[in-house]
Amino acid sequence: MGTVVMHNVVSVDGFIADANDQVGPLFDWYSNGDVPLGGVGQAKVSKVSAEYVKPMWAGLGVLVVGRHVFDITNGWEGTPPAGEHIVVVSHRPRPEGWHPDAPFHFVDGVPEAIAKAQELAGDRNVGVAAGDVGGQAFALGLVDEVAMDVVPVVFGSGKRYFGSTDTQHLLDDPHTVIRGDRVLHLLYRVRR
Repeated sequence: MGTVVMHNVVSVDGFIADANDQVGPLFDWYSNGDVPLGGVGQAKVSKVSAEYVKPMWAGLGVLVVGRHVFDITNGWEGTPPAGEHIVVVSHRPRPEGWHPDAPFHFVDGVPEAIAKAQELAGDRNVGVAAGDVGGQAFALGLVDEVAMDVVPVVFGSGKRYFGSTDTQHLLDDPHTVIRGDRVLHLLYRVRR
């Protein structure tokens, strides 16, 4: 079974978007380099960021997202941005007629979503979008690692990386620290 990694791009003050779901400069580093990432629009990043991101994305079998992310991205038009499947945590079913052959699975709760994602991923890793769903998975002890792409911007308020998690959790020291161009890539193991 692969590792469950909660991941997102985040401001230095811990936000993944503003209150209106706008990411502002958080994703600017995806277009400030010369190395194409492939598979994600026209993303071109610095060499050092590409050397970190490409193997991380290649190791993902499944992404877990909430219905809100699914809705604002329109489910990436039925094509997972990374991995081979998407598991959507939602109390509502797949939209009627929406990309019927897309490898998207709709489940009712976070524990069920992680279990389904692990089943689909096999030995590959499971990525969990930070925010409300990621924070719930983290609080339930279902996350093995926390990956943050920290961008030097302060939002002041907005959507929190850890969602509504309000209890203390310890992480190990980061085992990966990579300085990209306008981004700092950090990877922590979650202490059990």
